[in-house]
Amino acid sequence: MTAVLPSNIASAAHLATVDLSGYDPVQSQLMEERCILVDEHDRAYGAADKKTCHLMENINKGLLHRAFSAFVFRPSDGKLLLQQRASEKITFPDMWTNTCCSHPLDDFEQEKIEEQQLGVRVAASRKLEHELGIPPTQTPVDEFQYLTRIHYLAPSNGMWGEHEVDYILFITADVDVTPNLNEIRDFKYVSKEELEAMFQDTSNLFTPWFKLIARDFLFGWWTELLSRRGKDGLVSAKSLAGVADGTQVIKMV
Repeated sequence: MTAVLPSNIASAAHLATVDLSGYDPVQSQLMEERCILVDEHDRAYGAADKKTCHLMENINKGLLHRAFSAFVFRPSDGKLLLQQRASEKITFPDMWTNTCCSHPLDDFEQEKIEEQQLGVRVAASRKLEHELGIPPTQTPVDEFQYLTRIHYLAPSNGMWGEHEVDYILFITADVDVTPNLNEIRDFKYVSKEELEAMFQDTSNLFTPWFKLIARDFLFGWWTELLSRRGKDGLVSAKSLAGVADGTQVIKMV
């Protein structure tokens, strides 16, 4: 699929007039935030609102934006914090997923900084507070371990979908969760074995990016994380530095 070029943004953006009055008003307002547009090599070239970026009509023309998937592990036992997306969400409602999945925004200068993945790290800390109420002091930007980037496309329901270059970030931290119920309906910590059992239970629904990451990467990295416990018995995401090649964008199908 060929990425949409800057000259095509205006012709695609007319679809941003799609009526959102039938959706939750808070979630509809968030669709006005501006995502960072990128090509297949994650080279930024512009911005467009979330509504424009998540319409399948634009996605099918190649419109692609930058995102992140954050995974918070508890240091003491290495369990992963999952969230179940709220019913109010416009895309992929009620599905289980990793701790937090969202976007660095063109609206914030710091979130556009690409060096050392600073922009996505800043965005991850911001959204962990917004969605789960986790204080930013518990998720310092320099404690996120970047692993790699994936490029995937996934339809949601009808007109909506995702088409992202998604940065995968791990962090180990003891966090206080105060869920924003407009964003998540449930959350829990799971072990590797418990997550595997959840995937086997057909009554559970999962976001497509989480399924892809779990299928190809998560369990191997998780095993490595647990095997690299420090002398204090704690796991540390920073121990995974160099485990993955983060220099290329991995195309997922």
